[in-house]
Amino acid sequence: MHKADVGRRSTTKRKREMADRFFPNELPDFVAGPGATADASKVPVIDRTEDSLTKLLFLPDETFFDKLERSALDIKQTVVRETWGFGGKRVQDYTLYTGVLGTAYLVFKAYQVTKNQNDLQLGSEIVKACESASRDSGRVTFICGCAGVYALGAVLAKHASDKRLLDRYLTQFKEITFPTGLPEELLYGRAGFLWACSFLNKHIGKNTISHAHMQAVVDQIIRAGRQLASEGSCPLMYEWHGKRYWGAAHGLAGIMNVLMDMELKPDELEDVKGTIRYMIKNRFPSGNYPSSEGSESDRLVHWCHGAPGVALTLIKAAEVFGDKEFLQAAVDAGEVVWNRGLLKRVGICHGISGNTYAFLSLYRLTGNAKYLHRAKAFASFLDDRALQLIQEGEMHGGDRPYSLFEGIGGLAYMFLDMNVPSEARFPAYEL
Repeated sequence: MHKADVGRRSTTKRKREMADRFFPNELPDFVAGPGATADASKVPVIDRTEDSLTKLLFLPDETFFDKLERSALDIKQTVVRETWGFGGKRVQDYTLYTGVLGTAYLVFKAYQVTKNQNDLQLGSEIVKACESASRDSGRVTFICGCAGVYALGAVLAKHASDKRLLDRYLTQFKEITFPTGLPEELLYGRAGFLWACSFLNKHIGKNTISHAHMQAVVDQIIRAGRQLASEGSCPLMYEWHGKRYWGAAHGLAGIMNVLMDMELKPDELEDVKGTIRYMIKNRFPSGNYPSSEGSESDRLVHWCHGAPGVALTLIKAAEVFGDKEFLQAAVDAGEVVWNRGLLKRVGICHGISGNTYAFLSLYRLTGNAKYLHRAKAFASFLDDRALQLIQEGEMHGGDRPYSLFEGIGGLAYMFLDMNVPSEARFPAYEL
């Protein structure tokens, strides 16, 4: 076989594999015009075919967000019933990622939106049940460890004005010890512990977890990153399970995102900036990002691996450093998400719900109405079609279909977050 034929077949196969991962984006895009606003009902577009999805997208903003809130609260009730009510309130998986702590995080979000005290009480009840299950797990992060249990428990206790319980959770948090061999990444490693510290400092008060308490962890992350990076041209590099990942969940994007919230020395800040620039320089020609160092597979457009998660880190970098290079790279990543991010999955880790946050975050940063329109377009697709597509087998509902990160729990969370889109934050990633 001729080499050119092999190349053509390889390219065709790659295109087919990518197409199998996402729906073609036929959603009406934003078209700027005189007096264009963030309200999609006033946005001029080329085509307004009157199907149910398009009708939903072009509702007035207040009506649209009310519709999403009602959908979210209905889904929340299903999630609570399936993860908490039917299980006899026994905890098998306590984690925020796929377990009942994710349900507690969702009902806390519902409380923030509706001020329903029943949600606050339910969240506290779930967290209490997660305590014993997480205590001897050996995992110390927010998303997959005991730090998430204690941190969320403390925040819920503060909202409930229960000072005794708040103090108990904070004491438990400060007594967390690290097992040997802990990696640096977000889901299971040191960065995931530091994120929990920042979460507490935001929601409880500045210096709830002191700089001194976090400093040794920061020093270890910087030291490990420099040591592994000494072999290459990137200032910081990390490994997880033998791979040098780039994404938000296990790699560079997630670790840099956390480090930008820490008090770093000037040379450490330069290493963070240099690492992000290295990623931009070595992205794929498509604008997407490799899942790991040296990977040539331009397939994944997820929060965990690829442009959506990297976009959130780039947006953070643009906010922290005020660098136009980071802003432009974030905009470029957003184009990848618009073109290839309408995934055949529902969740926030690797689904449409998570990818929607790339637009919400770009809207928060830039105020550009285009990004709010695109977030509403993805949300409209989910509200109008997701549950039916899941039932028909055309869309993956997640291995844990009611969980926060894989299932419809994350869908409900994102819908609630759009209640005030300029304040939306990817759960357990953006502060």
